Amino acid sequence: MPQTPIVHFEAASTLAVVVSSNEPLLFLSDELKVIAASASFCRAFEIDPASVPGSRLGELGNGEWAMPKLASLLSATASGSANIEAYEIDLQRPNHKTLHLVVNARTLDDGNIDHIRLLLAVTDVTNARAEARLKDDLIRDKAILLQEVQHRVANSLQIIASVLMQSARRVQSEEARGHLHNAHHRVMSIAALQRQLSTSHGGSVELRAYFTQLGQSLGASMIADPDRLAIQVTVDDSAVSADVSVSLGLIVTELVINALKHAFPDERTGTTVIDYRSSGNEWTLSISDNGIGMPVGSDAPKAGLGTGIVEALVKNLGGEIKLSDAGPGTVVTISHQESAGLRTEVSTAA
Repeated sequence: MPQTPIVHFEAASTLAVVVSSNEPLLFLSDELKVIAASASFCRAFEIDPASVPGSRLGELGNGEWAMPKLASLLSATASGSANIEAYEIDLQRPNHKTLHLVVNARTLDDGNIDHIRLLLAVTDVTNARAEARLKDDLIRDKAILLQEVQHRVANSLQIIASVLMQSARRVQSEEARGHLHNAHHRVMSIAALQRQLSTSHGGSVELRAYFTQLGQSLGASMIADPDRLAIQVTVDDSAVSADVSVSLGLIVTELVINALKHAFPDERTGTTVIDYRSSGNEWTLSISDNGIGMPVGSDAPKAGLGTGIVEALVKNLGGEIKLSDAGPGTVVTISHQESAGLRTEVSTAA
């Protein structure tokens, strides 16, 4: 006796949900015949809604949905051997730009294992991908431009430093020569910072590497006999923003120059130490030496340009300065605390 084929009818509510969905959806049989499509799908891909029911997936539109890989994955999903999650495809249509789509598919379980249905969701990410590529291009262009600017700045600083040194050799006045040397050291301080910034990430400056490089630069230009004088750097793992590092670098430059000039007269040997420690928002920078100590009374030097620079920079950082006897030598401590007021008096000349 011949068997009567079983005919399945789709629930009207299911069809209504699919057709009215705002997301492009396809409701498919296990043979990849389209049972229903959402109006948003037909609108997005310019397909006549009347042509959809009963068509095979590959027959939609002008046949652009006839993608063997997609059909294979959908068949595997229907059989339960695979899932389509965020699978990316390119939809190519005549006289249209290629669309980049992300598709997701799953089976709908109505309790009848012989009645397999698939729901295919389609998301057009063409514009999102284009914006992402544009953003990546802008970031890459910005990085190239920044690298070029840093290269030009480095060259300019080297030229300025060379001009200052040549000028210092030509002048007859010792005072003028000293000012030019100090200006040269300040430019080299900025050059060291610029080199550090060019290798930093996120615009922050690692102070250990920066102060080490700065100390080497100052030592190379000011210490004729490394066996007599030395600069030592003891800095923790602190990193600061570029603008703060500029102020800290100039402070270190002024105080180290001051120590090397005045703390070790008459071929005296000694060491100048650059030390920096931080905890949270609080930090301490100290420049110490084991030289002759600060002269007092009438022998105390008058405040100079370097002192004014240090005081202004410390005030800008919201810190305070303390001058102490290091026994032997002198230590200048600049500290920043959350509750500290501004005290920026320095009694030493730089």
